[in-house]
Amino acid sequence: MNEPNKGWRDRAAGAMIGTAVGDALGAQYEFGARRPGVVLTGTESDMRGGQGWEPGEWTDDTSMAIPIVRALANGHTPGDPMMLDAIVAEWQAWGREAKDVGIQTRRVLNGMAEPTAAAARVSARRVHEETGRSAGNGSVMRTAPVGLAFLYDWDGDLRTAELGREIAELTHLEDDARYAAGLWSALIYQAVWGGTVNPGPALVGLPDGVQERWEGLLRDAEGADPDSFAHNGWVVHAVQAAWAAIYAGGFRMGDRDTFTPQNFRRAMNAAIDIHNDTDTVAAIAGGLAGALVGISGIPLGWQRRLHGWGGVGGQVLRADDLVKLAVRAAGGDDGSGWLTGPRVKRYADIGRATLVRHPQDPGVWLGGVLALDSLPDAVTAVVSLCQLGAEEVPARIGASERVSVWLVDGPRAANPHLDFVMEEAADAVAGLRAEGHEVFLHCVAAESRTPSVAVAFSVRHLGIAPEVAISSVARALCAPINNAELAAAATKMEAHHE
Repeated sequence: MNEPNKGWRDRAAGAMIGTAVGDALGAQYEFGARRPGVVLTGTESDMRGGQGWEPGEWTDDTSMAIPIVRALANGHTPGDPMMLDAIVAEWQAWGREAKDVGIQTRRVLNGMAEPTAAAARVSARRVHEETGRSAGNGSVMRTAPVGLAFLYDWDGDLRTAELGREIAELTHLEDDARYAAGLWSALIYQAVWGGTVNPGPALVGLPDGVQERWEGLLRDAEGADPDSFAHNGWVVHAVQAAWAAIYAGGFRMGDRDTFTPQNFRRAMNAAIDIHNDTDTVAAIAGGLAGALVGISGIPLGWQRRLHGWGGVGGQVLRADDLVKLAVRAAGGDDGSGWLTGPRVKRYADIGRATLVRHPQDPGVWLGGVLALDSLPDAVTAVVSLCQLGAEEVPARIGASERVSVWLVDGPRAANPHLDFVMEEAADAVAGLRAEGHEVFLHCVAAESRTPSVAVAFSVRHLGIAPEVAISSVARALCAPINNAELAAAATKMEAHHE
């Protein structure tokens, strides 16, 4: 078995969330002029909505990825005819109710004799022959889940590229569309599996001449202005624009030190700072950049408002749903209940029902996971620092008032962006309080993560001295913080000026 490197769940979730975030950020600017004055802050205010999209709503880019990730999460064998049929059937049903469908894709879906992969290929070939082209960027925008399919295979990169091409040709027959989808899928595989990217191996398996061509196309995009690839509805320019945006953000493939939350935000800024098909370029860039930084490196403000089409009949998915689908697709259900069950089974033994008020802000409640069963009516928002099953947060708490933070109760090495995550968690509590909510901040036992973030909130937003914050939170919870590295990160917070 070819085990992926540590942190793969973080990175698998980052690939899906990065795609959706880029999609939602770019949707509000699609087909407009260039916008160099827009500066993304990493907060909810960046998700403005517009052009028929709600703030934080994803478009067809992410919607078409959902049937792929769902098929993998449900246990379909990658590339199996049953998997491909399931994807095509859901695409066709989605197309009937979607707000927006790409021109090429709509013609293929409408022209299918039946909702099967075989019918899709026939329709795709007919559309290609009628129009003389089918190299639109739609083949690559949905590749994030493809990169999750073979994490445990010895030849996972080659199989990923093959699956990427196979899914692409269901709607886009032209070679450029298929090869681009295979390449980008393999790059995402590399990022999730090993935490870094090397285009060379991702190009292996392409025909003679094609490998050299795509190697040159990527090289030409490094250091280039993303907007210089003006025809970004064409898959080649879309991929080059996305690669250029990732480099413009500060990423350098092979150098993990550049895979930072700050560079992810800059890459998304570079991706939307272009004209024409901004949402698709940002979705393509976000899938790979998100896989490199992981979900822990993506701003919570962007994740909080994220939502969109999730199934026939008006089903809406949110960030937590995409995370669970991505992790299941990448590695299967671990049986804990987090990914598929109503509750996490192990919490019955290790969880605690501790529930106390924050010593400096009584509108913030601190506690363990079992306190979710008996929250005061005044609590209208929840910030979770641990994994939860589908039914653990009371139904009366609104979906956008549930914030999930990817924070591991372990050494700093288990949290590659620890300082950023602590700041984001503290800011999430402060933001909810500013909206008038009473907030329940919790982890499993309220011994490590909860008190650490409570201290970070005190230092960063209430102006409390670190030593005072540590001692007062410990007294409130009747226990010292049980993780010295989390506590140290909390005390290093800089005051945030509202």
